[in-house]
Amino acid sequence: MTLLETKQLVARYGDFQALFGIDLKIREGEAVALIGSNGAGKSTTIRALTGLLPAAPDSIVFDGQAIGGMSPEQITRRGISLVPEGRKLFPSLTVEENLQMGAYCNSEGAWTLDAIYETFVVLRQRRDAPATALSGGQQQMVAIGRALMANPRLLICDEISLGLAPLVIRELYVVLERLRERGTTMMIVEQDIARAMKFADRVYCLQEGRVTLEGRPRDLSREQIKRAYFGV
Repeated sequence: MTLLETKQLVARYGDFQALFGIDLKIREGEAVALIGSNGAGKSTTIRALTGLLPAAPDSIVFDGQAIGGMSPEQITRRGISLVPEGRKLFPSLTVEENLQMGAYCNSEGAWTLDAIYETFVVLRQRRDAPATALSGGQQQMVAIGRALMANPRLLICDEISLGLAPLVIRELYVVLERLRERGTTMMIVEQDIARAMKFADRVYCLQEGRVTLEGRPRDLSREQIKRAYFGV
């Protein structure tokens, strides 16, 4: 079943048009990767999907309902949760308080504090520490845990590997694989093409605000990806 679909999605920053008719689908239980170079429109697409940029109502449909133009809070309550680029933790709050902020919608489900601490054991040990006192990888765990506390039907991860060491990135993707095994539907925004192709069921490539390639990783050649990514 299609959980999320965009139909000719357009987004602007003032007079500057950043997206030009994006069409994509995410099926329930699927992991979809959004790839592309800097400025391709990946984060803009995420901002539109999560209500941080205005969009035409019918250009975004989630679980059969048009959600384009809704506020971020409304979209979160409908079941879309974002792990933002740069983590965006609350520096004045502890690890546990940051996690609890993700549960403000009171969405019932399997993701509770105990479930988060079972998934990220180190966070239980640091639960009373200021979130920004943690390492970059641990902060990313907090950001993922906070998003899961909303018990989303769709988890969107925007550049979660950015600025992290390779070992930490591998550990985070092990967690994402476990989430897949639990049936979590995911969209990941990733600049690491190889990692995205290894993880995702399907991939969309963006260039200059347009979809230039879509398909299953095993069906796409390196040459196709290179042309779609770089336009050469």
